[in-house]
Amino acid sequence: MSTPNQGEETFISHLIELRDRLVKATIGIAIMCIGLMIWPGPSRIYDIIAEPMIASLPVGSKMIATGVVSPFLVPMKVTLVIAIILALPWVLYQLWAFVAPGLYAHEKRLIAPLVISSSALFMAGVAFCYFLVFGRVFHFIAEFSPQSIAVTPDIENYLDFVMSMCLAFGAAFEVPVVVVILVRMGLVSVAKLKEIRPYAVVGAFVIAAIVTPPDAVSMFSLAIPMCLLFELGLLVAPMFVRISTAPEEEA
Repeated sequence: MSTPNQGEETFISHLIELRDRLVKATIGIAIMCIGLMIWPGPSRIYDIIAEPMIASLPVGSKMIATGVVSPFLVPMKVTLVIAIILALPWVLYQLWAFVAPGLYAHEKRLIAPLVISSSALFMAGVAFCYFLVFGRVFHFIAEFSPQSIAVTPDIENYLDFVMSMCLAFGAAFEVPVVVVILVRMGLVSVAKLKEIRPYAVVGAFVIAAIVTPPDAVSMFSLAIPMCLLFELGLLVAPMFVRISTAPEEEA
């Protein structure tokens, strides 16, 4: 029987472990950020982020900076955000290492693939947004804009738009992970999810309409991948449940 002192010591040891993991995660992000500042550098990184917008503007057009320090702060902010995204596997690994000692062997077989797949899917969502969605969205906006308007985006507003879109697509690509977790926790069965498939499709389009700009290109670009990833989740959920089920649960 554990004494109150033993319980307090255990709680303190968990806090120390959590602090160490947070420090390691922060160091990983800092190293990635410093590396990006050295090469290719904040200015070049922002130029790369701005390429889809610049390509849709008239030849020779540039963005504007309305703030005095915006030309310095905005590229630095972009560099930090990208560093966090690139360091996401390391951050999630630290989270996994913190909770792993309290997990059974069959639960660890589920957590490790989820950490890897979550990182990969989030990055895939961001890449999908940048390489396939931005060009079409900005081209559509440029064509829709009246000839009497000179489109000169502000770099801060553009960054806010890009970050919100990338976050939306990165989160949307986590649909298979959400499905697997819901099924594994017993909150809903695969059969039930298949029954509510039409509602899931409608929900995907509603979410896409809310988080994307008010144009059909952006909405379909987000809604269709969400529907496909929902189907992927239905396919892989039984496999994850099987490999993460304890022998006594199978009996």
